[in-house]
Amino acid sequence: MRGDDERFEPGSPDARAELLALCERGITWYSDSPRFRLEPAPTRPAAVLVLFGALDDVPAVSGRPPVARDLDVLLLRRAATLGSHPGQIAFPGGRLEASDDGPIAAALREAAEETGVDPDGVEPLGTLAPMPLPVSNHLVTPVPAWWTRPSQVAAVDHDESVEVFRVPVADLLDPANRGTTALTFEDRTFRGPAFTVGGRVVWGFTALVLAGMFDELGWSVPWDQDRLVQPDDLRR
Repeated sequence: MRGDDERFEPGSPDARAELLALCERGITWYSDSPRFRLEPAPTRPAAVLVLFGALDDVPAVSGRPPVARDLDVLLLRRAATLGSHPGQIAFPGGRLEASDDGPIAAALREAAEETGVDPDGVEPLGTLAPMPLPVSNHLVTPVPAWWTRPSQVAAVDHDESVEVFRVPVADLLDPANRGTTALTFEDRTFRGPAFTVGGRVVWGFTALVLAGMFDELGWSVPWDQDRLVQPDDLRR
């Protein structure tokens, strides 16, 4: 956690440097997610773009944030008709295809297809350790990136996503916007991080990645982990 005199300057240049350093040193994910839906078939490789940048028109509303108020991250809401993770807030991304030269190429391609983001204005900073996603039987590689030249974004294919938006990181870090989800299965309760911002609830894989990155980067501030959040779209 940073002191009050160590906040980033507008434009968050230090945030980019710290994200780059995180990719270089790596991260260990910690998840209490149940694995009862994992099928015996081999996991399928996938990648997501964790795209940070500087907000141009939606400033953070949280007071005294540990990061610059203009630092944001790109998210989308998945279509409610999808077979896996319907209606959830997610990063742009998807499965690796034969034509993709690794997870970075796949994350950029999927982000362009889903949100219309211009890949030429995106600087991939590296990759983080793949995280198992048992519910859909994927092994997902997060690709942190920096938005060097922000472009217009919107939901391109409404069969895949219905909403694309940029969220101030300072608002995600606000203790008032953090909570915990609880999923009970076979007499055991599995807990995971959640964020409640702008009437939206970010939970599951997306929240695990964000929370893990924020902790490792030293951006997190103390929050009430006993505050339970139950998303409307919570499905196994």
